[in-house]
Amino acid sequence: MKSLSKGTIGLIVVVAIIAMWAIGGYNGMVQEQEKATTAFANVQSAYQRRADLIPNLVEVVKGYAKHEEETFKGVVEARAKATQVTIDPSNVTPEQLKEFQAAQGELSQALGRLLAVQENYPELKANENFKDLQVQLEGTENRINTERNKYNEVVQVYNTFIRKFPKNILASIFGFPKMDKFEADADAKNAPKVKF
Repeated sequence: MKSLSKGTIGLIVVVAIIAMWAIGGYNGMVQEQEKATTAFANVQSAYQRRADLIPNLVEVVKGYAKHEEETFKGVVEARAKATQVTIDPSNVTPEQLKEFQAAQGELSQALGRLLAVQENYPELKANENFKDLQVQLEGTENRINTERNKYNEVVQVYNTFIRKFPKNILASIFGFPKMDKFEADADAKNAPKVKF
């Protein structure tokens, strides 16, 4: 049996080191991407919780404010639109993220109009079911904000990981794209106007 030359052994060692580095880099990118997609799923879950609370809130308000039909219709339509926008977090595009944010923003505005109805109905403000739903909704809005912030932090780690040299080479070879973060709406600097 013929023995391997020093050059061949050196080449095998170099190839093995590169292969181990590539495997480790790939697995690291998968791990960071999974963290980001899980964080996005948590954002969607928080939005879903809000959508689940809305029918109960609408029903309580309807019992007191019979002539606010346009407000109710707007909330129901915004909720339907927001729950129809679905996104695969592993393949989210900037356009999809903007569409998702826009639908959720419309729902937030519709909810604001619904909650403003209470000012015209003192007995509604005193209703325990309404108060409870309002507290739950407020808590859910806080969760949404927290989950969006967590998502942005995880995406920052992922994007940094795949953009640093030499992992950026592996990311382009294996198809790990940069992920987009949630951003404030362009209208966020202006307070929403509530009209009846």
